[in-house]
Amino acid sequence: MRAWTVANQKGGVGKTTSALALASLLAARGQRVLLVDLDPHASLGHLLGVPQDPPPRGVFELFDEPPPAPATLLREVLPGRLWLLAAQPALATLEKRSASRSGMGQVLARAMDALAPRFDHALFDCPPTLGVLMVNALAACDRLIVPTQTEPLAVQGLAGMVRTATMIERSRGRPLPVDILPTLHDRRPRVAQEALDAILASHTGRVFDGVVPMDTRLREAGHLLAGDPAGTRGLAAYASALDWILARDATPLAMEPAA
Repeated sequence: MRAWTVANQKGGVGKTTSALALASLLAARGQRVLLVDLDPHASLGHLLGVPQDPPPRGVFELFDEPPPAPATLLREVLPGRLWLLAAQPALATLEKRSASRSGMGQVLARAMDALAPRFDHALFDCPPTLGVLMVNALAACDRLIVPTQTEPLAVQGLAGMVRTATMIERSRGRPLPVDILPTLHDRRPRVAQEALDAILASHTGRVFDGVVPMDTRLREAGHLLAGDPAGTRGLAAYASALDWILARDATPLAMEPAA
């Protein structure tokens, strides 16, 4: 199983949309895909119509001592192709618990080890803050996908996320490749093109050579789950991005040298 973390320390850059789009496209290609929602806001669950009252069982239960079998926490989204491990608001309480309990940074990695025979890919949708949930995702994944808007504030947030990835890579002792995905791109304002140029110049070799454009259809869960990029600019861009990521995922990379 290949595990990808979708994360950025800035909100509103299209993380959840990117995770769902990439997962649906993989599922449409015959892959068995697991989506893991690590955001206490449970955006993936809301988007997929998961009832929130009472909160569903899911990621939070992985932090129980002892945890239940991860397979008992899964929800099937597309029969035989796509599953969800749901988030709950209670995930926001984990930061306090982590101060008095060791080993919480490896909870997701252990769960993925147990689930690996069932899936070809897992995608982790992270909250926009560096904490125990993002650390779990970065510790457990094979690569990091960073969606980023093409606007000045997002460029600054991207630099912070890349620094975090470098720190986690050194801590875990194995490569953490970074793929940068320009999202929500509006070609009309000059500032958007200037921001895209800055991203390309600052992160050579890590940036998708296209963009995901502004596309209102990407707000529709049904459209995303269809996994059919024909006739839709946004999903077609994600399909091209997926091809790029898969090609990079097949290429072994060495760790960056320590500064």
